[in-house]
Amino acid sequence: MDIVETLGSGNGALECIDMHTAGEPTRIIVNGYPDLNGTLLEQRAQAKSHYDHIRRQLILEPRGHYDMYGALLRPQTEKTTSGEADIGVLFMTNDGYSTMCGHATIALGRFLVDTHDPKVFPNRDRLQYDSKSGIVNLRLHAPCGVLQVRVPALANGQKSDPSKPVSFTSVECFTTGLSIKIPLSPDDRWPQLKSSALITADFSYGGAFYCFVSAQELGFGQGLTSFDMDAMNIATKRLKAAIIRNPDMRHLYAHPEFDDLSFLYSVIVTDQNLGEPLGSSKGAETGLCFFSDQEVDRSPTGSGVSARLALAQARGTLVSGESWTYHSLVTLRKAKQSAFVGTLLDVQKEENNKCSRVRTQVEGYAYYTGRHTFFVEEADPLAQDGFLMSHLSKP
Repeated sequence: MDIVETLGSGNGALECIDMHTAGEPTRIIVNGYPDLNGTLLEQRAQAKSHYDHIRRQLILEPRGHYDMYGALLRPQTEKTTSGEADIGVLFMTNDGYSTMCGHATIALGRFLVDTHDPKVFPNRDRLQYDSKSGIVNLRLHAPCGVLQVRVPALANGQKSDPSKPVSFTSVECFTTGLSIKIPLSPDDRWPQLKSSALITADFSYGGAFYCFVSAQELGFGQGLTSFDMDAMNIATKRLKAAIIRNPDMRHLYAHPEFDDLSFLYSVIVTDQNLGEPLGSSKGAETGLCFFSDQEVDRSPTGSGVSARLALAQARGTLVSGESWTYHSLVTLRKAKQSAFVGTLLDVQKEENNKCSRVRTQVEGYAYYTGRHTFFVEEADPLAQDGFLMSHLSKP
């Protein structure tokens, strides 16, 4: 079959590797994307303004689906040029470009150790292998900063070891609000709420900004043991909208340095009574993450784990060196050993009663699921811009 027009604006067919981390997909673009330049945040802006059709073609239907996730490798950024990072990445969701993604970082750790193609990863030979620990160390430049990734490896560091978890060290994480009262208008409410016009939630940053609220606080009395997913989707969507509309709450998701990072990425519904600890973890809990345009994370959400560790430190329930296990519904019910284990690392005390800044370690397992070469036929009216079935009923 003749290919009339390929994705990637003339750079050849767009090639991707697909992986999953605790059930959450990562579609890694390895070849064919148009060139970007400048800092990583400038490249992110270029991707949004000039090449967003490629994101839609790959992430949305008919090639993707509502909950697909993507990663675009960026071999050259200001951090790779300075020697502070080995490679950069941009993250893609169903409605844009996130600033941090833990599950994708875990998947990328394995892939970047396994690839030896200099066109995909020019700095592959720069990676250091520690023969004593069996670990390859990788520095990944994400929009939120540089992540230190540790990848268990075989064959003297030439291939990742899928039987052991990949881990990463976060950027600085911090809590922005504990037990915040969120007012709801009559239009914001949902049927499960019985009386209260206020919702109590916590806010924290783990490379992206999160709102954390218990299932019971939202009116789901059985927690995450048994609930209606459609009803939970409505509740979290209305809660997020109420927060974003309220100017008095903007400080809860305002980044102190970069405006591009100042947005509320997700609402995570928590159940602290559900889950089993792994290894030496002090305890466990379960979360359900609605992010971007109400995507549902199948994994425990890596950057969300970092944000939850910052919350635990702020509340005094974890101290440096202690670990906690974080489940998603998938890991809880399908494969408990696939849960993420988060460990609180460095804690920097802040003056003036501000919440401390912390660094965290998050570990989990990622696996390959496929390899794809995508293209768009010029005559195909449905594939040019992608679509979401769930949005077709909207005006």
